[in-house]
Amino acid sequence: MQIQDLPYPGPGVPDARSGPRLLWWLGRNQLGGQLRSLAWGLLHFVAVSAQPFCVGFAVEAVVDRSGTRLALAGGLMALFGAATALGDTFLHRAAITNWITAAARLQQLLARKAARLGSALSRRVAAGEVVAVSTGDVEKIGWFVEAVSRFTAAALTVVLVCVGLVVYQPALGVVVAVALPVVAVAVLPLLPRATRRADHQREKAGRATELASDTVAGLRVLRGIGGEELFLDRYRHASQEVRHAAVRSARMWSLITAVQVLMPGLLLIAVVFYGVHLAREGRISVGELVTCYSSVMVLMYPLRHFEEIAMAYSFSRPSAKRAAHVLSLERVTDVGGSRAADLPSGDLYDPATGLLAPAGRLTAVVCGDPDAAGRLAERLGGHPSESGPSVLLGGIPLDELPLDCARTAVLVQDKDPVLLSGSLRDLLDVPASGDVDAAAALAAAQCGDVLEALVQGSLDADDPMDARITERGRSLSGGQRQRLALARSLRTDPEVLVLDEPTSAVDSHTEARIAEGLRELRTGRTTVVFTSSPLLLDRADQVVLVDEGRAAAVGAHRDLLHTESRYRAVVTRETDEEAALSGVFKGFEKNELREIEETA
Repeated sequence: MQIQDLPYPGPGVPDARSGPRLLWWLGRNQLGGQLRSLAWGLLHFVAVSAQPFCVGFAVEAVVDRSGTRLALAGGLMALFGAATALGDTFLHRAAITNWITAAARLQQLLARKAARLGSALSRRVAAGEVVAVSTGDVEKIGWFVEAVSRFTAAALTVVLVCVGLVVYQPALGVVVAVALPVVAVAVLPLLPRATRRADHQREKAGRATELASDTVAGLRVLRGIGGEELFLDRYRHASQEVRHAAVRSARMWSLITAVQVLMPGLLLIAVVFYGVHLAREGRISVGELVTCYSSVMVLMYPLRHFEEIAMAYSFSRPSAKRAAHVLSLERVTDVGGSRAADLPSGDLYDPATGLLAPAGRLTAVVCGDPDAAGRLAERLGGHPSESGPSVLLGGIPLDELPLDCARTAVLVQDKDPVLLSGSLRDLLDVPASGDVDAAAALAAAQCGDVLEALVQGSLDADDPMDARITERGRSLSGGQRQRLALARSLRTDPEVLVLDEPTSAVDSHTEARIAEGLRELRTGRTTVVFTSSPLLLDRADQVVLVDEGRAAAVGAHRDLLHTESRYRAVVTRETDEEAALSGVFKGFEKNELREIEETA
């Protein structure tokens, strides 16, 4: 896989049982790129490590006054120099390719998981963690995946050089071969503490990211209640904790770097001291001493990759753990789409609550608990947060349909819909039946004043459809955002449309017009509206009262007001005391009527 071939046609099924397993799976799935990086890495490192032997050979040629051998040494140095440049160029190219492709594969997997889970993802994983995983964590994971091949090439080069030194000059070669493993593993006792500090830093950074995300999302409300400074102080405190954790982590890594410099330096001093002693005794030549000294100097370069792989694993392990946690999440009910991808039609029925929404009619649902209403709306769309029997559409369980087919058949608009940044034309460019155009959807959602506001806010847009919408529609009021989201849902024109409190931030006059527009535009389509607004309830074909998880009553809005005290309490916000007084007054009225009848 090359960078120009991204995205992957199919990123595969990850092994998300643990962070290390995910790292292993990513590396195994780009084996070709790893082998190319390993090959170019070996060419580069071996060519670099061969230069000291050429230098020693040249020194021996000068001592022996051999021009032929000196020329040969020069030619070999030029050849290895070209190989070093060639290997370095293509090693860098292969390494960057491995890094980007591994990160891209992981990002595709995370995006696919987010699309599959839908709104359930934000309930099961904090928003800050999702942001951290999909941004910084994928880069750290990609770094470790690509660093493995370079580390392997460096380790093999160190082994080859040690073997070559033992063969070339056993006296010094044995010293180097014994000391190098000690130098390489000298930092291992420090790694657990460095890893713990890195984990602590990631935890603090994730908390700060989550706090910042929540603060930005609720900035309008915070300004309304004067709470900006409180949350800013919390973020300042969290960012200071991140800074302190980062400093402690950096101190440990600086210590590891110092050890990586100190140990090779001590080895170099030992080689020079012992080599000079051997040269004085005549046991080795000057050229052999120069070769051994230069080889130890050059080996410092591949030995740096031992520190890098340790650092990469330390940073990527907690990132992989978080990514594996997100990728391991599954839908509560999912049988993999055992039925054919045919769009069903008919009545919408929820066996868990007994709620029945007849096909082609507008059904309003009244539920006293807003959270329960949100969960029921998600169930009707095939996104249950709890296990239970599947919702039926035309007698067909939604769980048995392919996910894209089920989502095409039933569209759920939650109470806090998100508007993506871009033009209004982009916002309404959604998969649709083609029977409802953008103008009709905007008109039904009463977006006339919203279009005027968008044009006024976009100086370079004469057409309202080209007007820009800021991120999450922050420049619009809550009611304006609701109406644009409703227009987007109406434009889609699904077989079943489920709306959760679509007009909670809209004034009563606009709400009445929206109710008429919704009823007219959705004629012949199944629509379910979760609301307690009398304006919407009065225009519904039927109203269902859901109480304590069951459909308790079904009827017209005005009939239920007179016959169902529970319904009246939710819709009119009537308290128990008011209901009791109302019953007393009704009793007085009945008694007075009876007395009048008896007198007559």
